[in-house]
Amino acid sequence: MKKFILTAAAFFLCCASLSADELPLWEAGFGFTGLSLPDYRGSNQQRLFVLPFPYLVYRGEIFHMDRKGVYGFLFQSDRIQLNISADGGLPVKSNSNTARRGMPNLDPTFQLGPALEICLTGPCTSTRLVQFRVPVRAVFASDFTYLNGIGFVANPQVNLDFTNLGPSGKWNFGCSAGPLYATQQYHEYYYEVVPADSIPGVRNVYRARGGYSGSSLIVSTSRRFEHTWFGAFVRYDNLSGAVFADSPLMRTKQTLLAGFAVAWVFGQSETLVQASP
Repeated sequence: MKKFILTAAAFFLCCASLSADELPLWEAGFGFTGLSLPDYRGSNQQRLFVLPFPYLVYRGEIFHMDRKGVYGFLFQSDRIQLNISADGGLPVKSNSNTARRGMPNLDPTFQLGPALEICLTGPCTSTRLVQFRVPVRAVFASDFTYLNGIGFVANPQVNLDFTNLGPSGKWNFGCSAGPLYATQQYHEYYYEVVPADSIPGVRNVYRARGGYSGSSLIVSTSRRFEHTWFGAFVRYDNLSGAVFADSPLMRTKQTLLAGFAVAWVFGQSETLVQASP
């Protein structure tokens, strides 16, 4: 399952780390990203991608696009935030994947749902922050001619977020870790084998079920220069003990995602807003 931000979007839409409390309402630019991703979590086949992306930052009172991703605030206080968050995944051509050859392709997916954030070490605007975060999202698959709901996912996690680091005070660092859970319908999309797709002794019929979906660790860093932004991330997934671990489509219990992005910022709002860097 390929997370390219709107997860690899959690830094593709990253904001710059500026030192002032007043920041532009919006910033715009253009960049490219290089990604190394497995076809899906549990696949032993890795792909390399080079993709363009728009660099967009918006610091509205309700809607935000920044280095944490794309989200809208439903409620916020000094220590608690409830917002709408999103994520997404790239398609998979099954005939290019040994385990899935002859099966239907996996279409692009996107996720949308609420996320509760509790700031444990101080106000949520702090530059040194430890959070407990629980996003719960509905997942949809689409090839842009149809839209199907394929279940729900939840990812409770502890998140460390440090900004304005280093001698120049321009570096950001993030780290998050936690388990993943998903419904039966979601696991079926990636790991089920129906009779029509089975190959006796090679790819036996398999019925997926809902529950524990492994755990993940993500480490990321970014820096804003005057008119340029750079970001990079590594994500490690451990699928030991996942409820689909005995699926014939599972070829490894450990997967690694990594990527970097560079963007050039060519415009920003003259309007300034109060915002943490």
